[in-house]
Amino acid sequence: MQHLLFPATERGLKDIGWLKSNFTFSFSSYANPARNGFGLLKVFNDDFVQAGKGFGLHPHQNMEIISILLAGSMNHKDTMGYSDVVHKDWVQIMSAGSGLRHEEYNVGEDEVNFLQIWIEPKLQNINPRYQRRHFPAEKRHNQLTTVVSNEEGQAHCWINQNAKISLGQYDAGERLSYTFAPTNKAVFIFSIEGKMQLNGLPIGTRDAIGIWDTDRIDIHCAEAARFVIIEVPINH
Repeated sequence: MQHLLFPATERGLKDIGWLKSNFTFSFSSYANPARNGFGLLKVFNDDFVQAGKGFGLHPHQNMEIISILLAGSMNHKDTMGYSDVVHKDWVQIMSAGSGLRHEEYNVGEDEVNFLQIWIEPKLQNINPRYQRRHFPAEKRHNQLTTVVSNEEGQAHCWINQNAKISLGQYDAGERLSYTFAPTNKAVFIFSIEGKMQLNGLPIGTRDAIGIWDTDRIDIHCAEAARFVIIEVPINH
């Protein structure tokens, strides 16, 4: 098994008052040649947005862009005609494909915290698409829930890539195993909250780890834990 740690203390930080962004990989004003993504996972930002503030209309092309809402309420408006609001425990995905523009603002009274995830697509220049789903925390207790998959279905969001994203929410002392086909695949795990051991390797709140050259990850939750697992190709 090979692994790479991404400690919370080593993340890049952008603080412009209304927006506080924590960058695991090089993004915006943060440039770190040793942190330019993990396989086809290119962006993993932990963003905090003040009420009434947000991101004005801006373009994207040929990128799978996933938002996981950890707190608050945020709108989504795009040039495909979608105009929605997503709340805590919602997941949304845009396949930017041949090109689109969108905006996102904190439309609630409380601070928004969301994970912004970018994954390179499998097919280029597809028709842009948008999708969202709700994953209530009370229905995810002590289980791993697939929220994004390359397999289409009603229970999760679909991604234009051979990738999968799962959310875990477990009590202290719980154990689970995550298995995957290791050929050209790696797993990135981010601790939203709580201390865990992954194949014996400890990580804490807001730490992350990349693991490859194995087909199984044994997870022990030393504390009550919430986390994200991203299974992603290592390369094209």
